[in-house]
Amino acid sequence: MEELWKEHAKRTGEFCKMEQEIDRGKDLQEMLTPEKSYFDLKIEIANRILQNCHFCNRKCGVNRMASGLGYCACGNVMVVSSIFEHVGEEPELVPSGTIFTMGCTMRCRHCQNWTISQWMEPGTTCKPRDMAREVENLRLSGCRNANLVGGEPTPWLQQWLETFKHVSVNVPVVWNSNSYYSPETAQLLAGFADVYLLDFKYGPGGCAERISGAPDYWGVCTYNHLEAKKHGELIIRVLVLPNHLECCTKPTLTWIAENLGTETRVNLMFQYRPEWRAHEIPELRRRLSEEEMEQAVQLAEKAGLRNFIT
Repeated sequence: MEELWKEHAKRTGEFCKMEQEIDRGKDLQEMLTPEKSYFDLKIEIANRILQNCHFCNRKCGVNRMASGLGYCACGNVMVVSSIFEHVGEEPELVPSGTIFTMGCTMRCRHCQNWTISQWMEPGTTCKPRDMAREVENLRLSGCRNANLVGGEPTPWLQQWLETFKHVSVNVPVVWNSNSYYSPETAQLLAGFADVYLLDFKYGPGGCAERISGAPDYWGVCTYNHLEAKKHGELIIRVLVLPNHLECCTKPTLTWIAENLGTETRVNLMFQYRPEWRAHEIPELRRRLSEEEMEQAVQLAEKAGLRNFIT
């Protein structure tokens, strides 16, 4: 694996240079056709990770190629909940070709998609070539992108890479994630994801572990946001939770402004409602108050953020 990662780092650098040349107006058709595929290299690495799974920060180490199941309960064949044209995403993304996959790497007790994330519905298995046709159909029907979501797309990265190897249309990839993925996954996403649509809802304290069972969330999340900023367009979703403005919303918005820039696109989300097991967390048994919404906007403004929506 070490040699594969060295080669991957080299090819990622070359890919980034090529992207910059294209952005400056160079015609892609004038470039030499490579002898070997950067994408195939990603797939080979992902295949090996699947045998000792560490796509997410939990690094369960199970062999999913041999029917092993870890924390997310995802196997080696993608399982899909639904595929549809979504018009409720951020305005720059819609209509979005949204693909909801089963399973998740976190256990948010307030999860609004808990039937998907916790396997409370059967889902439908879908092999890469079949999913590639679904992606093509979404694009041809007018969707602006392929929006990979869940649950959580992270456990299915190997299958997603295999899928896009067979996609024959030019379609931007939106990586719609909880941000709780490993550094190895971050490396594989570089050059694959066009838009990183990342969650960032907990501060540096213990809230992430207490509410979502996600230890070291702050360290993992900040690292992955910095990597996303290097390699693609970044949109950050900050879900505001009741009674969590000081411990979570404030430090998150401040960190974004100071480390990613005040022009970073942020969606300050007020959609929280008590779902699934939210009743187990006393402060999450209610919706946000008007005062909390106003305070969240003030926190964003005070942090200096100039490109946020609600």
